[in-house]
Amino acid sequence: MDKGRIFRDLHQAAGAFVMPNPWDPGTAKLLESLGFKALATTSAGFAFSRGLVDGAVGFEAMIAHCRDIVGSVSLPVNADLEKGKGDSPDSAAETIFAAEAAGLAGCSIEDHTSDAGDPIYEFSLAVERVAAAAEAARAVKHGFVFTARAENFLWGRKDLDDTIKRLQAFATAGADVVYAPGISDIETVRTICSAVPRPVNFLAVPGLTVAELAEAGVKRISLGSKLTNHAFGAVRRAATEILEKGSFEFSRDGMSFAELVTLFSSRS
Repeated sequence: MDKGRIFRDLHQAAGAFVMPNPWDPGTAKLLESLGFKALATTSAGFAFSRGLVDGAVGFEAMIAHCRDIVGSVSLPVNADLEKGKGDSPDSAAETIFAAEAAGLAGCSIEDHTSDAGDPIYEFSLAVERVAAAAEAARAVKHGFVFTARAENFLWGRKDLDDTIKRLQAFATAGADVVYAPGISDIETVRTICSAVPRPVNFLAVPGLTVAELAEAGVKRISLGSKLTNHAFGAVRRAATEILEKGSFEFSRDGMSFAELVTLFSSRS
């Protein structure tokens, strides 16, 4: 089964599809069982699950995590690989080779430098990195989907013109999908989708639905760390109930022990 081709075909089908982000094999198996057609890793969600901040997981550890997720499900898996293996165009290409070797159907690379003082790569270097990654993606196997991310809005640079300029340049450089996380209003979504000749990934936000995003031109919707954040919130609510009320009513809302045993025994 060519997961890369299956994943690519999802981007060419009508409408938009949701690609949720598990943070471990258990949540990956659960999401697969519910009927999603593709999954994606979450750098922040995985870091949080290890008691770390986003960006604190090394590249080799992240690739090992991706390999674990890929091996746990039959679905195509896309990886959030942050800025990749390093800063240079060559390192961006090496990131793609490592992603394909891990069994991934696709991956994303950011133009975020990992330096809070200078968070976004200079334009020409960002485009060179995308071009090198795109060339590697074409070389590894037919169907591998490479996503180029423009991170301005996540780092306080709410410059839509520069973001669109980057996304257009990334598309011209060979990216299969483009992605500008941090957008929250539908008119900006429409502007980006109409300006870029590639499928657009959108980071889900409250207040916008799948139907609205599809109508605006979005092809793929991911959740980032939102499911992980929700899980931590649920644990905090449960623990607060125990400490403040001395009760355990929270346990009524969880999946049952039997459900989880059935899920994991049937998909081992």
